[in-house]
Amino acid sequence: MRRALELATKGRGATSPNPMVGAVIVKNGKIIGEGYHKKAGAAHAEINALRQAGHKAKGATLYVTLEPCCTFGKTPPCSDAIIGAGIKKVIVAAKDPNPLNNGKGISILKGRGIMVKTGVLGQEARHLNEIFEKYITTKMPFVILKMAESLDGKIATKTGNSKWISCEKSRRLVHSLRKQVDAVMVGANTNHIDKPRLKEAKVKIKISRHMVNLRKFLKGLAKKQVTSVLCEGGGELAASLLKDGLADKVMFFIAPKIIGGRRAKTAVEGDGIDKIQQAIKLKDMAVRKIDKDILVEAYI
Repeated sequence: MRRALELATKGRGATSPNPMVGAVIVKNGKIIGEGYHKKAGAAHAEINALRQAGHKAKGATLYVTLEPCCTFGKTPPCSDAIIGAGIKKVIVAAKDPNPLNNGKGISILKGRGIMVKTGVLGQEARHLNEIFEKYITTKMPFVILKMAESLDGKIATKTGNSKWISCEKSRRLVHSLRKQVDAVMVGANTNHIDKPRLKEAKVKIKISRHMVNLRKFLKGLAKKQVTSVLCEGGGELAASLLKDGLADKVMFFIAPKIIGGRRAKTAVEGDGIDKIQQAIKLKDMAVRKIDKDILVEAYI
């Protein structure tokens, strides 16, 4: 299953609005077929693995990171192909959160006499597809709030200068992140001052909080199959997303620099709170060093 998860990550940034999925077929202790979902509209992971295994798939065990689909979409149901290939046992990491499939694919396989085991590395599999799960169950995109700030929480000097707070390695990481999401969003002030070049993004969004209802706007993006949005500031847009409960994950790059200045912009602005008890509490926090910077990732 770890190999299947490894394969699944090869589709990162290319499968939206579908999930990332990997599959491995084993027979007599040997891998006879591997596959992953390469891009939306292309063959699913199970199909690619079955094609590689060929006639040897009969009586074999299939390891797959997500429950096989049982409905017709752009491709036929994987459950039918698994049954037709004569697979004897299916090991599933996580159930498909899509209400159209959720548990149905597993039931179909069991109904045809195929042994099915679920939950193997399930947490890892769900984490891999956190964007898909949010999108398919809520009809809202997964929103990542990314900020580059100094040690004292500033995202620019009092004159608005911000190039560069984070180190080069951090900026390269953000470039790769942009390639993995469907859209990049910046506030009107950030766009005016920084004039960001968002070449990697599939969709570029420049927005002003005073002009747009963010919740309604994000719902509109989801209807266009935008499953993920990377918000790159500024402080007012960040505050609005957090206040309205629209951000799912934060990524704060903290540089070992002190900027100071009461007029210097901070990472999260807005009206703020009156009491510490009202502060937004983060969970599942992870901290790592990116060259000279510190990256703090957490969920809301």
